Amino acid sequence: MNTGQKLYHVIFETAAGWMALCGSDRGLSRVTFPYNCRKMASTYLGLNIDRGEYSESHFEDLIEIFKKYFEGQPVEFNTELDLSQATPFERKVWESTRTIPFGETRSYSWVAQQIGQPQAPRAVGQALRRNPLPIVIPCHRVLASDGNLRGFGGGLAMKEFLLQLEKNCLISH
Repeated sequence: MNTGQKLYHVIFETAAGWMALCGSDRGLSRVTFPYNCRKMASTYLGLNIDRGEYSESHFEDLIEIFKKYFEGQPVEFNTELDLSQATPFERKVWESTRTIPFGETRSYSWVAQQIGQPQAPRAVGQALRRNPLPIVIPCHRVLASDGNLRGFGGGLAMKEFLLQLEKNCLISH
């Protein structure tokens, strides 16, 4: 990952729990879901910690955005991403998913159509399952065509939590 790039990571607390981020000067490459303790966030970030330097300053703006997000404020994650480890198909799926507005949802079929592969909603689901940047690439906003929640890397309870958080945010703002 990030061959030749210096990696940075940080672990921080939000209203929803502890999160971890990893990235390089090229951009953000990994985000964890919120967990109930610092150690779990660190564990789910994985080996990136062994290869990177701990740096709150490298992620200062992002930490604030995540804190606002989990406090129920509408935010946009306009940060640079390092998708160098993604396949071309994954990159297309993730970039399309990133365009889904805060508080809105789309279907796997919609994403497949956006990337010019309308026959590939299942492949879209598989690409979203491998998303290393949950919330920033809002795969939680992608639902089945019938509006039901489907598989999610953070579990269906987390998907429902994130969707409800955004819905409540839009109602209160």
